[in-house]
Amino acid sequence: MDAYGQALKAYFGGKKKATIKVESDIAETEYWPLKEFFHDWKNMSTIEREALKLCRGRVLDVGAGSGSHSLWLQSEGLDVTPIDVSPGAVEVMTERGLHAQHIDFYAAPGYAPLGGKFDTIISLMNGAGIAGTMDNLPRFLLTCKQLLNDGGRILMDSSDLIYLFMDEDGSALIDLDSSYYGELRYKMSYAGETDEEFPWLFVDYDNLEEIARREGFNCRKVFEDDHYQYLAELSL
Repeated sequence: MDAYGQALKAYFGGKKKATIKVESDIAETEYWPLKEFFHDWKNMSTIEREALKLCRGRVLDVGAGSGSHSLWLQSEGLDVTPIDVSPGAVEVMTERGLHAQHIDFYAAPGYAPLGGKFDTIISLMNGAGIAGTMDNLPRFLLTCKQLLNDGGRILMDSSDLIYLFMDEDGSALIDLDSSYYGELRYKMSYAGETDEEFPWLFVDYDNLEEIARREGFNCRKVFEDDHYQYLAELSL
C-alpha cells in the first residue's frame, strides 16, 4: 500500500484541497493538508532553511517526499539525489524534475545507481524519525556513515517530546519501565487506502549526541526553536 504516495500524486495532479488522515498512538486523529508537503523556500521553517544552507558537495535527501528540499538544492546548483520508500513520492519527484530513486534507506549502501558516496545527508521534517526506535538509532547512523565521504555530515532535525509529559511546575512524569517516550507509531490513510503502521522516533538532543559520539560522529546543535524542535549536525 502507498496511501502517502497516492496522496502526494493527488495533490500534484490538481487536488489542492486534499488531506491525508494521520493516526498515532499519542494524539487524536489528524488530517494534514497535502500542501504542507509542497512548500517552497519562503514557506519553509527556520530549521529547514538552516539545514539547506549548510549542505555541501553531493547531497543525499533521505525520505524526500515531494522533493521540496531537493528542488531548492538543485536550484542552487548542488548535486542532489532524493530517495524515498514510497513509489508515489518518487513518481512525483521525477515529474518535478528530480533524479529520484525508489529505495529503502537501509539498503542504500549497496545500491549501485546512487553512484558513490555523499558529502551531506539530509533528513528533515522530524527526519530522525526514520530511525524508528532508540534501539535502531545506531543502525541509522551506521548506514549514514557507510554512505558518507570522509569529513561528511548529517543534517537532521527532531523534537524532544518531554513537554507532553510535563506538569505545571515543570516536572515530567515518565514511566521508566516503558519504552522511550519519544517512540511513536503512525498510520496514514488516503482515499480508502491505509498504509501499514510504522514506528517514528522523536529523540531528545542529549540522547542523540551521546549515541552519535559512540558511533564516531561529532555532534552539535545548530538551532532550537521555542517548541523543543532542533536541528543537529553530525560530522565524521
